[in-house]
Amino acid sequence: MSGLSVQIRRKLGAFAIDLAFEAGKGVTGLIGPSGAGKSMTLETIAGLSRPDTGRITFEDEVFADTERGIFLPPEKRRIGYVFQDPHLFPHLSVAENLDYGASRRPSGGTISRDRVIDLLGIGALLDRRPHRLSGGEAQRVAIGRALLSNPRLILMDEPLSSLDTRRRREIMPFIEALHRSLDLPIVYVSHNIDEIVRLADRVLVLHEGAVVASGDVAQVLNRPEVQSLILGEDARDADPATIIEAAVARNDPEHHLTELAFGSATISVTGLGLPVGAAVRLRIHARDVAIAIVPPEGLSIQNVIEARILTIAPAGPAQVDISLAVSGAPDLRARITARAAGRLSLAPGLTVWALIKSVVLTSG
Repeated sequence: MSGLSVQIRRKLGAFAIDLAFEAGKGVTGLIGPSGAGKSMTLETIAGLSRPDTGRITFEDEVFADTERGIFLPPEKRRIGYVFQDPHLFPHLSVAENLDYGASRRPSGGTISRDRVIDLLGIGALLDRRPHRLSGGEAQRVAIGRALLSNPRLILMDEPLSSLDTRRRREIMPFIEALHRSLDLPIVYVSHNIDEIVRLADRVLVLHEGAVVASGDVAQVLNRPEVQSLILGEDARDADPATIIEAAVARNDPEHHLTELAFGSATISVTGLGLPVGAAVRLRIHARDVAIAIVPPEGLSIQNVIEARILTIAPAGPAQVDISLAVSGAPDLRARITARAAGRLSLAPGLTVWALIKSVVLTSG
């Protein structure tokens, strides 16, 4: 994979990162619990701190190589860094903050000011000072300033962590637009699974300064042990979910529906306006899956998938988590009451029908 290559070790007090990975074009998600070393990793890539040992390269350029005594300063790396907080200059207007980013770009920059303003939807904000911006607006301006420095690589360190749910929803489409519109590698750090599922092309899971899992987003984040690691103390109470890579199989304009196929299964969702074959990533939460032991009839729930029970495990005093095998697809998970599981005599190996009440579309 061409792009960013990282092989570093750095110690800070009693904590150390010791990891190796590569990140090509598109979004590489870096996820893990608090204290896993995510921000420390980005700081080292950006040149804000030096690795104790190791090598960092981007394309054909060496950013750092401890054996050869090479350390390129941050301003020479052409990296756009977006922090958790926007760090805008309070005495400058939005336009002047953007112009500061442009003033730091090398000659011959390829991303125009007008394009950045349009891409991030900040045209109406240009005359405002930062104190008159919402959290989401300020973060969009910070992203714009980073883009106008004409970076070859973008690092985003939990850019949504300081925002409430409403502001997160406001800014997410703009980050997705960057992904679709700009041919740049982006390393996106988060501890939020939903953000990584929606934005990333691939994922690295960090724990105690090391990469413990990497690869395809769905394959990695569907692993129960990975979900438990990321969620930490909240894992027991969290609603598990299955991430599915699906494709548009058919559009039904008469009923405003789109049929999605994954493995041997199909489900229908509200019309997406996407062509047949388009890739869609979705999440099915365990709480949104009911179970029947006979093929159901006369229901308003239309998405019904035949499956086989793999495991049944307690999920607190009154509920159980059930893992369901679906031919050619990731295992589904259902969370139902222990009383219902007993009344239905559910057991591993039993063929059942999964009734999917709701689907969360995360990309497409």
